Amino acid sequence: MKLPVLTAAGGQAWETSLVAALDGGEFGVSIARRCVDVVDLLSVAATGQARAALVACSLRRLDADAVDRLLAADVAPVAVVPRGDPATEERMRALGIDALVPDDAEPAVVAAVLLDAVRARTQPEAPGRSARLFGDPMTSMAVPPGASAPEPTAPTRRGTLVAVWGPTGAPGRTTLAVTLADEIGRLGLAALLIDADVYGATVAATLGLLDDSPGLAAACRQAAATRLDADALAALCWQLTPGLRVLTGVPLAARWPELRPAAIESALTVARGMADFTVLDCGFNLEADEELSFDTIAPRRNGATLAALAAADVLMVVGSADPIGMQRLVRALADLRELDLPGAVWVVLNRVRPGVVPGDVRAELSGALQRFAGCTPSALLPLDQSSMDAALATGRTLGEARPTAPLRRAVRDLAAALTGVPARSGPRRSHLLPWR
Repeated sequence: MKLPVLTAAGGQAWETSLVAALDGGEFGVSIARRCVDVVDLLSVAATGQARAALVACSLRRLDADAVDRLLAADVAPVAVVPRGDPATEERMRALGIDALVPDDAEPAVVAAVLLDAVRARTQPEAPGRSARLFGDPMTSMAVPPGASAPEPTAPTRRGTLVAVWGPTGAPGRTTLAVTLADEIGRLGLAALLIDADVYGATVAATLGLLDDSPGLAAACRQAAATRLDADALAALCWQLTPGLRVLTGVPLAARWPELRPAAIESALTVARGMADFTVLDCGFNLEADEELSFDTIAPRRNGATLAALAAADVLMVVGSADPIGMQRLVRALADLRELDLPGAVWVVLNRVRPGVVPGDVRAELSGALQRFAGCTPSALLPLDQSSMDAALATGRTLGEARPTAPLRRAVRDLAAALTGVPARSGPRRSHLLPWR
């Protein structure tokens, strides 16, 4: 049985003759379909019609996200590159395509590389051999006789991802995310705050930063084009205090397509190595039915939120401490359980104040949450509007604007419980960088 292969050449001259030779020869491969672009390629790959894909290096919209989708569909990509062009070869490998062939390769060589690329995905790699192929598929990089194998690299830091999420109705997701990240930094840990809200990114405005800075959208573009690294991600962040970096979100909600799920996952993987704790300010919507409305690969507005929640070690679910907010929170927790996410869930009730419910407000709220959602709150944050107004008016965090604010002290205690680092008692002088 011949290996079914897809092609996507984008009009390159090599396609017609090579496809005819592969399809009509005895090379063990057959052309299942010639795709016109990346969208067509991914759509066909998702149907399971092929096991490998021969793609032109110049194909428009060929990025890491497209490669990840091919691999997820169990289709091995092979890139056709100009002979003697190391820059293009490196770019393809940065996208995640290890199997390469020159554009003037013989059909037999191309077929052999396609077969080896599929075989490499189904069989463990032999010791001392590399999966990267170019030209003759029988050649490979091996450890020379008598040479020592490379030393294993030291394990990199794997920080904790904390996703701050909550239902619709502005329960205080951004307030909690900003204050929590700031307090983690003040405990002596490296903190990174990422605004991943695809509906209303407001971290930049909250902290008095330029909302047109590259931020997360640029990180996703780099992740899709060249596989993002720690240095590139750090260059996109604002260094707010010695312990806190901030990666701003998309300033306009219409730019949500720039936050692709695969790119978000890559950025979060890099973030783990940069910070002890990465705090994500997430959007509210968990709907995942966009692809059901299209007959091709569809954009997923909530894909960034779902990817962030799936990657998080801790899900900090925040709800407003009033009858309407509690109703929304209970339903949101039920929706969250249906996703079966691996992270530990911490429920935080925000804007706790007397008079909103009869009796002891803390006891009543905790009892209602236990009764209707089967859990108890990890923290109850007091309503402290004057302190929040003071912080917002100056574009600063609560720790900077009102160090002794009740809300700030409550989040400080929450940060201490989350990190396991004891919080210092009393106000603490912050070591701030110059005004940004």
